[in-house]
Amino acid sequence: MSEVRTVTSKAKGMRGHAARPSLWLTALSLMAFVTLIALGIWQIERRAWKLALIDRVEQRVHAPAAPIPSPASWSAVSAANDEYRHVSVAGRFLHDRETLVQAVTEEGPGYWVLTPLLRDDGTQILVNRGFVPSERREASTRKDSNPDGPIEITGLLRMTEPKGGFLRNNVPQHNRWYSRDVAGIAAARGLHDVAPFFVDAGAGSQIAGGPIGGLTVIRFPNNHLIYALTWFALAFMLAGRLFVTFGGGLFRRKRALKGFVHEPAGGLGATAHRTGSDAGTIVEQA
Repeated sequence: MSEVRTVTSKAKGMRGHAARPSLWLTALSLMAFVTLIALGIWQIERRAWKLALIDRVEQRVHAPAAPIPSPASWSAVSAANDEYRHVSVAGRFLHDRETLVQAVTEEGPGYWVLTPLLRDDGTQILVNRGFVPSERREASTRKDSNPDGPIEITGLLRMTEPKGGFLRNNVPQHNRWYSRDVAGIAAARGLHDVAPFFVDAGAGSQIAGGPIGGLTVIRFPNNHLIYALTWFALAFMLAGRLFVTFGGGLFRRKRALKGFVHEPAGGLGATAHRTGSDAGTIVEQA
């Protein structure tokens, strides 16, 4: 009888162990599942934000040209509220202070030509007149396309690029520029009262023989849905693994225990004992 009790107690212990998986493993798995779901939801929210941004930019680009912000509001100009606005500005170009910024465009490698535009109120706007190939780098090759008198430019308002190009920093002392850093260019060229942004000249402002305008690239990568589906898929796979590990394993153990523990034949009056280490339970009637 004591042997039966021992086997029964061991079976109960196995059932208890099967029903209580490792606490830390369970906690880590649940945390990972919640994190994956949260990442998926975050990407869905990012996608909604990106679509709204693309819609706003499309509206700005195709809106009628409006005057650039006044100097009093320059400090409030931001990428979120103003970048890619269709603007117009008038003044006179200071061609002797132009700056070439290395560029790679659909026209090939070359340079952006950034020229200060002096307005009647004394303020200056840096204008990206457009692209020139390397063989037209020297201003003397573009002399006939440099207007001296008043001119009006329409284009897109762009924010300064102070961090340099990809893996390349601007080197003002050697006149090497890889990004359109307004403050850096203004300091290097001795410009004053310069707007903290620049204007990408549109194709309509292009002068025959001059830099090629209208090459602004507007591209917003929108892979957030793919990222969201990836996070949700990982969460689903983890949930399936948890079910197999904790749920399926517990079910299999319970089935095994049913075949391991049985009541001795003959009821409570029977006597059970073993003969040998591998012997089964021998039941004798009382």
